[in-house]
Amino acid sequence: MATSIQEAQWVLRAQCQDREALELLLRSVQPALRRYVGGLTGADDADDVLQDVLVIVSRKLYWLEQPELFRAWAFRIASRAAFRYLKKRKRWLDATVNHTWLDELAAPEITAPDDTILQLLDSPALTPASRAVLVLHFREEMPLAHVAAVLEIPLGTVKSRLAFGLKTLRKELRDGTRT
Repeated sequence: MATSIQEAQWVLRAQCQDREALELLLRSVQPALRRYVGGLTGADDADDVLQDVLVIVSRKLYWLEQPELFRAWAFRIASRAAFRYLKKRKRWLDATVNHTWLDELAAPEITAPDDTILQLLDSPALTPASRAVLVLHFREEMPLAHVAAVLEIPLGTVKSRLAFGLKTLRKELRDGTRT
């Protein structure tokens, strides 16, 4: 999921007002951002949120000091935009819950993303906070430390949201509410 050398070069060129480089850069990151935003907000609203994300990325690209961190930076912008959207729509369920005691939990041992997990990521039973962690970790294949950096939360919180999300999905599978 790291920024490629080509993308880093496009960042530098785009920062020098090269419109073609900006277009190439946005096209290269758009599919991954679309998947991520769609996983958080739902497929129906993903295009609107993605458009906002791409506008913000293109406007603020000049201030990115480390081109090799472009992808993580773009995902952070996408996270903020998606959560802002969810708050507006009053779907944000994890607003004031204090999870500091969960920061000490260990992450579950998971070797590879299971197809079943990938299919269940759109479950309405998941909170947006857990969905964000699951989508970044399983669909975008980010290590947990990178997920923490993108979402700007402690690693322990990422682990707790991952554990909570997986527990929710397991319960849903066990109860047979999903087909």
